[in-house]
Amino acid sequence: MLANSVAALAALAVVFAVLLWRRRVSCSRLGLPLPPGPRPLPLIGNLLDIPAQDMEVHFRDMNDQYGDISYLNVCGQPMIILGTHEAAIELLDKRADKYSDRKFCCMAELTGLSWLLGTIRYGERFRAVRRGFHQHMNAKAITKYRSIQEREVKKFLVRLLETPQDFSSHGRFMFGSAIIRIVYGLDVTDGDNDRYIQIAEKALVAFNVAVMPGKFLVETFTIMRYIPKWFPGATFRRDAAGWHPWVLRMRNEPWEGAVESMVKTSDDEEVSKDAAASVYLGGSDTTLSTLQAFFAAMATYPEIQKRAQAELDTIVGPHRLPTIEDEKLLPYVSALVKECLRWKVVTPLGVAHRSMEEDEYKGYRIPKGSVVVSNIWAYSRDLKHYADPEEFRPERFLKDGQLDHSVLDPSLMAFGYGRRVCPGKHFAQTTLFMLLSSILQTFSISLPTDDNGKPMPLSMKMTPGVISYFEPFKCIIKPRSAATETLIRTLQDEQKIAEVAKVEA
Repeated sequence: MLANSVAALAALAVVFAVLLWRRRVSCSRLGLPLPPGPRPLPLIGNLLDIPAQDMEVHFRDMNDQYGDISYLNVCGQPMIILGTHEAAIELLDKRADKYSDRKFCCMAELTGLSWLLGTIRYGERFRAVRRGFHQHMNAKAITKYRSIQEREVKKFLVRLLETPQDFSSHGRFMFGSAIIRIVYGLDVTDGDNDRYIQIAEKALVAFNVAVMPGKFLVETFTIMRYIPKWFPGATFRRDAAGWHPWVLRMRNEPWEGAVESMVKTSDDEEVSKDAAASVYLGGSDTTLSTLQAFFAAMATYPEIQKRAQAELDTIVGPHRLPTIEDEKLLPYVSALVKECLRWKVVTPLGVAHRSMEEDEYKGYRIPKGSVVVSNIWAYSRDLKHYADPEEFRPERFLKDGQLDHSVLDPSLMAFGYGRRVCPGKHFAQTTLFMLLSSILQTFSISLPTDDNGKPMPLSMKMTPGVISYFEPFKCIIKPRSAATETLIRTLQDEQKIAEVAKVEA
């Protein structure tokens, strides 16, 4: 009996010794210094080094000081800040097998967003939902939606003619309407009060705040998620409770409205529902920020607007709208769309990745389980790629009158990295080109004026959040000429005829 006990203890000791040896070998193999960063405080580490506002600016300054990879320890949670596009490509793209996970997000769970493609942990569920998303939005599939895109662009132009001051809400409606038609086969009603658009807008508020890095202390001290809503200071629980019904409605209501006309099996219905709702949320409002940037830029840089319009007048002419087939013939307009993506980045810090195993980069150790942040805003300001980055200059993407492919394309960073890149990027890019070129073709945009007729510069202030929008601003939007107004009125008449024909059918 004693011999057996001794043997068992000896075996356990051997196993323990082997495990300890393997850990030491692993640590010696990766027994490298952590990336540099600010000195942590006892217990809380670098918690105070994560500001509540302008996080992307703070992280850019930190990388300027410590290099293109820097390290924070937030109450024991390792965090890696990637300061250059090249670092993001190396880790998040080329080593995607190690960096495709997401950190468990308490607020996503509390708000009911844990099904969303952008928050799902890496694994079979993620791959299944992504396949469903990709089925709707890959480069080949989106060609089927061209007529829907064209129809929604025309409807946007008509609305813009009638109420130009509401350009942002018209954009939100247009993007949402197109996505709902494509994904669910549903036609939304004109106006900002369509319930599907409202639901998506409310749910997007939840996503925009809930998954923002460093926003909620519960992400650091996850046990806090069990605090009841009534507890003093549990604002995060009350916020989540307010958002939760909208998130559920967004996932369920359009699906229920469309389920009779869509062929599905019970085996994949939940995955299909998650994929459809991820497209719905991801595409219904996120492109709005780029549209806002376009209006702000055209009002602020009239000479750029005129040059783009001159190219359109030469290639397209006054009697029709530009199409996606015109894109290769319109290099300046194409460069302008790229500059809109770069100038005001939609997702300044993206959505953080998580490392699934130990790794090494440039002689530094990256711990397993690190939150990895790509500072896309900083990449868009990198002087190695973009001179005078705060200026709106489409010319930076041109050489000898054609697109210069040696210049970093903002779409390579604006839509994320690796296996977490936005599957809807092709749809977003084609929609943006069609919309922005059509606005340039038909409207003139200028700064508002004061009582003395003097132009008033725009503030250019952006809202905080995972998705950054312009704070409300005004600009003057008018038809370029009587001919372009007639063209828009013709589109309006065509739209009315189509609606009557649909009702009669």
